[in-house]
Amino acid sequence: MKGTLRFDEPMAKHVSWRAGGQAAKAYVPADLADLASFLKALPEEEAVLFVGLGSNLLVRDGGFRGTVILMHAVLNTVRVENERIYAEAGVASPKLARFAAKHDFEGAEFLAGIPGTIGGALAMNAGCYGAETWEVVDEVLTIDRHGELHQRKPADYEISYRHVALRETAPRSPLPAHAPQEWFVAAWFKFKHGDGHAAQQRIKALLQKRISAQPLNLPNAGSVFRNPPGDYAARLIEACGLKGHRIGGAQVSEKHANFIVNLGDATASDIECLISTVQDTVRRERGVMLEREVRIVGDSVSGSGEEHGR
Repeated sequence: MKGTLRFDEPMAKHVSWRAGGQAAKAYVPADLADLASFLKALPEEEAVLFVGLGSNLLVRDGGFRGTVILMHAVLNTVRVENERIYAEAGVASPKLARFAAKHDFEGAEFLAGIPGTIGGALAMNAGCYGAETWEVVDEVLTIDRHGELHQRKPADYEISYRHVALRETAPRSPLPAHAPQEWFVAAWFKFKHGDGHAAQQRIKALLQKRISAQPLNLPNAGSVFRNPPGDYAARLIEACGLKGHRIGGAQVSEKHANFIVNLGDATASDIECLISTVQDTVRRERGVMLEREVRIVGDSVSGSGEEHGR
């Protein structure tokens, strides 16, 4: 292995909420080939979690018993390839937006408002300001538990609002029928040629809008809940009088009700309890069950936890 393997790694350092427990193991790969070798050597039963900027993740206080792969600033290549932009999974989404504008492409500006990496944006079809990641994806590169790489097209996936899943009919050759999980390691994006300067100005305006509307001065994980059809999670939460509601060091933001912020000493349990409180209150008072955008993994302090994916 060329990368760095760490034990009992504090995940509060790697998630944007700045809270949570430790990972039993954390690996920082040297490059894509090293990542493939590492995955191939892992026991088949070991849980694996890929983490970029950790902007959509909460690790419970009891920690994560598997291996975390830390991607940010590792797989961070971005370049123009034959009229497409190739970006690896560790590239921050705002970096891709700026790169596209610098090279006179338009249509990537919305990515500047996504506080995570390309890998995370691909995994959940992240979006903002009326645009979504997979609208501009031409092709992706994935890696599986055997260290095998696969190039796939959007047609290989079921894609919807904050949801991406590999179709059962997607080709997995040369792997057996019960193939392992895959993770995104890169993508090729298709943007239209245009006025790069105008794109840069739109990025500036978008970021200013984000600064004015979101509590960026405190640790948070972006939008906590998906918007229900025809409505907004923030409106429902505010209508229930939950703005400013606290549990321990976690608070429903007074600036944007779909954000939960860490006031400085929040535990993962504080945050998870507040998420549940918001869900229960909105369901009881408004008849709507809010679905989480954020992913919660790991064990409670008592050790009796389970992974909760989207």
